Amino acid sequence: MRLIRTESLTKSFGALRAVNAVTIEVAEGSLHSVIGPNGAGKTTFFNLLTGQQAPTSGRIIFDGRDIAGTPPHGIAHLGIARSFQRTSIFPTLSILDNVWLAAFARQESWRGLAWRRADRYPELTRRALEVLGEVGLGGKAGLQAREISHGEQRQLELAIALAADPRLLLLDEPAAGLSPDETRKMVTLVRKLKGRYTIILIEHKIDVVMTMSDRISVMHFGSVIAEGTPAEIQRNAEVRRAYLGGIPAS
Repeated sequence: MRLIRTESLTKSFGALRAVNAVTIEVAEGSLHSVIGPNGAGKTTFFNLLTGQQAPTSGRIIFDGRDIAGTPPHGIAHLGIARSFQRTSIFPTLSILDNVWLAAFARQESWRGLAWRRADRYPELTRRALEVLGEVGLGGKAGLQAREISHGEQRQLELAIALAADPRLLLLDEPAAGLSPDETRKMVTLVRKLKGRYTIILIEHKIDVVMTMSDRISVMHFGSVIAEGTPAEIQRNAEVRRAYLGGIPAS
């Protein structure tokens, strides 16, 4: 059963078509990767899915509803969460507070925030601690976010996305800037999330993509040039020419 489908999704900036008639369907519970060289349109595609940019044309069908053009706060309330290429956290707040705020923002209404102390929301604190444990940061909840390593900050950003209890999780290069050891930890973490969440992944580390993905869509100059299983993508001559640098078929 599909959870989200784009239909001829297009985003133009003047004469430039950053996303050109992209149709992608993602099955519920699957991990679907979107790969391609820099400038292929991958991040713009994510921006359209999360409401940060409105499409020029086309549709985004999420759980049977066209959500194209819905603003970011509306997208979050529908159950779509995203991590970014660059770590986006509050460095002077505690790790727990970073995640608590994300859980709070998912609430239907902010009414009463000025009149209630944060400790009057025990259910949000429980949720924040739960997702910190899920990403391996449960023992560091009281530390300031700036005190942990870059790899742990990437784990924190993932916890912030999970705090919203999403149905669809968009991960934009979660292994960017990580050491080989940190990358292995991130891959292990994402694998644990696979199946529990529907995940769309952008990632430049091809070995990571090939080992984790159920299906892969390849973008080039704004268009999808191929889609299939990892084995099918590895065998695709056009993909190897455009992006994979001649990776041998298996």
